[in-house]
Amino acid sequence: MLQFGYSAICFTEFLAENGKIDTIEREKDRIKEAKENFKKAEVEDKIRLYEGDAVEILPTLNEKYDAVFIDAAKGKYPFFLKEALRMLNKDGIIFADNILYKGYVLSDYNKHKQRTAVRNLREYLKEVTENESLETTILEVGDGLAISKKIK
Repeated sequence: MLQFGYSAICFTEFLAENGKIDTIEREKDRIKEAKENFKKAEVEDKIRLYEGDAVEILPTLNEKYDAVFIDAAKGKYPFFLKEALRMLNKDGIIFADNILYKGYVLSDYNKHKQRTAVRNLREYLKEVTENESLETTILEVGDGLAISKKIK
């Protein structure tokens, strides 16, 4: 079963002709497995894998994207949103996976272990639902998916 690189592989089915996907991974084992999976799926020419921490890499990117998929450290989602908005094309879409985080985000959950992640996911949801340049839908499927379209 494919595990690492799976989302990027799935997104290649929806690329425009000559479209490319950029993805970021910091864990060495995951990088190796993702590259192997890209090759097995015969999509390695459609995916550019940046190796390192997204918090360091994203500010250095000056590309414009039609879609951004966020599925990373839950405590960093507000930072990822800021960077996604900076790089998103007009009418672009941001997908934020696992946004409800085991149901904790919509509950009164306040245990120390996950407090920062839950607080920052709530901050992310507040921003995408109150930002007038975004139209956001939150799907309660799986662990939650926020879909935000840039409208201004």
